[in-house]
Amino acid sequence: MTTLRVLDETHARAMAALCEAIVPGSARVGPVVYVDAVLAALEPPARAAALAAIAAIAAACAEGTLARHERTPEFAQVRALAIEAFYSDFVAPGCNGPGAWAEIGFEPPRAVDLDRDWSYLGIVP
Repeated sequence: MTTLRVLDETHARAMAALCEAIVPGSARVGPVVYVDAVLAALEPPARAAALAAIAAIAAACAEGTLARHERTPEFAQVRALAIEAFYSDFVAPGCNGPGAWAEIGFEPPRAVDLDRDWSYLGIVP
């Protein structure tokens, strides 16, 4: 797996579990790598808020109280990260995929021929 720049082991495990809970089947594309890259691009205060949201929602998930948090800003942020990590058609280096676009049959003209370049997020194969 690609080296993570922001997420420590605890946050990475938590985000992986949350991604899988929010977008079942997403684990196969390595969404944590994408989330980590997005967090690395944030300003420190926004990054700290995102990490706090991940910790809070992971705790709620572990306690079985996730449903009580579904309308909180923290859940909205974590959900947005999980959904974007999968439905952007990201597949982390070393993961087999397939990406979301193939799974949902999203094949706009020429998109199927594209090689996805995630280097703008600092992710290289």
